[in-house]
Formats: sequence, structure tokens, C-alpha cells
Amino acid sequence: MAYQAVFKRYEMKYMMTRKQQKAVLEAMLPHMCLDNFGHTQIRNIYFDTDNYRLVRRSVEKPSYKEKLRIRSYQKVEAQDKVFVELKKKYDDVVYKRREALPYIDLTTWMEKGTETPFPIDTQIGREIAYFFSYYQTIKPKVFLSYEREAFYALDGSDFRVTFDENILARQEELSLSTEIWGERLIDQDCVLMEIKTSGGIPLWMTKVLTQERLYKTSFSKYGTAYENMICGAEKENRKIFIA
Repeated sequence: MAYQAVFKRYEMKYMMTRKQQKAVLEAMLPHMCLDNFGHTQIRNIYFDTDNYRLVRRSVEKPSYKEKLRIRSYQKVEAQDKVFVELKKKYDDVVYKRREALPYIDLTTWMEKGTETPFPIDTQIGREIAYFFSYYQTIKPKVFLSYEREAFYALDGSDFRVTFDENILARQEELSLSTEIWGERLIDQDCVLMEIKTSGGIPLWMTKVLTQERLYKTSFSKYGTAYENMICGAEKENRKIFIA
């Protein structure tokens, strides 16, 4: 199945209650439709260096940041395809480039050593290989999952809206072939909405955001997992050591 490999767009995040989500969904009804995948459970593995260089830079909110993750939309078997995604952000514009390949091909490549050619000989594949080469100690660090509903605009524009809930993270069993479990990153009554577009926000969406007093947030799933699980654990260890 064909897939989009290159994205350039703005991505805006809004944290809301389920009551506010209901109001937004009602406003979306005449303008948007649930995409073909409907309700999905997304699995991600985020990669980072030994000293968490990528996420530490990200939480500092610089004008440029980048990250790499692998993603699936189901619990995968060896031959199932997964996405390897390079995501960069510069001056509020998000650039995402990705390749899809069988999970076994990706894991075999990483086991052999990422100095070898990437399994897919494309420009994006070479960029992924270079990323691994540049960040020499990069390896899987966090498994992050969530349930998502994605909507597309009926007017044919690239305006999209997603709702993520049950956002969980862990540092064990870093595989896309495992079950979903982990530490909850947001309250059970909360939902993270993302607006994705290369243009502006429609007036009808601006209106409901104003009515519900919803404002942009800089919430990062991986950044929150890092601060909660890794920084938090380091602080606890230091307390124990001092005692």
C-alpha cells in the first residue's frame, strides 16, 4: 500500500478534557471525517544517545531539534512493515521523512551494525543511516504508545486533526512486538489534540478553540516520558545516595 513519505507542516497541540473534546468534535462534524484507519493503537520506540542528547535538547525548546523513532499501528510480527521516521522542527515548521520496511530487516540491520548500508537504498534510507552514524551511541530508549483517532478535512485540504489518549511510556521491553503497558503520561480524563496543516486554521476551528478556552501547549510525549521517568529516577537516586 502506498504511503506518504515526506511531510512539511505546522503541528499545534492542545490539552483538553473529554468535555472539551466533545465540543470540538461537534464543531468538526460538518467539516471533517474519520480517516480510513479509524481508531488505532500506535506503538513507538524512541531512539537516543547514552546521555539523552536528543531529548535534552528538545526540552530546551531550541529553534531546531530532531529525533528518530520507529512506529507501528499494531503489534507486529517479523515480516510486518514498520515506519522509521526522522522528524525535525525548525522555526515551528515540522519536517518528517520516513521509510517503511519489514521489522525483521530493520532489527537485523541494527544488530549487524548501522555502519552497513540501510536495507532500502533511497535518499531517505541514506539519511536514516547517516543519523545513526552521526549519533554514534544511539539506541532504543523509550517505548511509547497511545490510542489515536485521526480526522481529515472534507474540503480536500491537508488540514488534519488527531486525538490521542491513554498515552503510556516505559523503558523495558523495547519492542514493537510486545503488549501495551507503561506509565501514564496524562490524566485519564485528558486528551491531547493535534492540528496538522501546511496552511492556516479554519475559522470554525478557531471559533471553538476560543469558546472552549483551549490554548496551544508545547507538550512532548517523549519529553514528558524523559522528565517523568528518567529525570525523576535520577533525582530519587540522588536522594537515596545523600541519605
